Amino acid sequence: MGLRKVIGDARRQFLSAVARREARLTSERPLISFTFDDFPKTALYTAGAILESLGLHATYYAAAGLMATPTEVGAIFDEGDLPALIAHGHELASHTYSHISATKTGLSVYYQDAKKGEHALAKYAPNGRMNFSYPFGAVTVGAKKKVGPAMRSCRGIFPGLDGSVVDLNLLHANSLYGGSDRLPAMESLIEENARRNSWLIFYTHDVQEKPSPYGCTPGLFESVVGCAMKSGAEIVTIEKALDRMQ
Repeated sequence: MGLRKVIGDARRQFLSAVARREARLTSERPLISFTFDDFPKTALYTAGAILESLGLHATYYAAAGLMATPTEVGAIFDEGDLPALIAHGHELASHTYSHISATKTGLSVYYQDAKKGEHALAKYAPNGRMNFSYPFGAVTVGAKKKVGPAMRSCRGIFPGLDGSVVDLNLLHANSLYGGSDRLPAMESLIEENARRNSWLIFYTHDVQEKPSPYGCTPGLFESVVGCAMKSGAEIVTIEKALDRMQ
């Protein structure tokens, strides 16, 4: 395990250092974004409802090819959920079409699938280039170089805070998984984000009382949102956070 961690850390450092597309964060307040991958229904109708009750919104990364399918994170969104998401003030973003891995797919096929996914969602979010997240958090130098500039931003799953210089081809993000026992770790991240006046991105999948290994409980989600608000951070979608960039 020790060697595997060293190799993993070295790979993350390398991928974070190359093929960068830099922007500078100019917000006077720390920022926090809540994001959901795959977009299971509970992400909108449970977690989204928690945010909406507080006047807040999130970013949902959808793979159109998964639409209306059962998965280990629960039932995935159907077409009727997309206008509902937009009507509730959330951001719709892309997660490829077929939910494929950049490390297991040729670059040309991966790029075409990423663009197909964006096109499939475009009628619901007709504002030009969409924000994107790499399925499985899998990213390569080639994907950063080719897919990165084609999207407004690309989010991974490498943990950490973004700012003051941000790599738009590989935004850092932090998993929000599990139950209430994970709250102290999430509070520490939020406190560090406030100290550094940076941008903290959370990601998860399903939000239900018995979550998958890739989701969290409603109690944990609500507690983290409350902590984020108390920290003085502005809670914004990915799209709104990028409006603070130069």
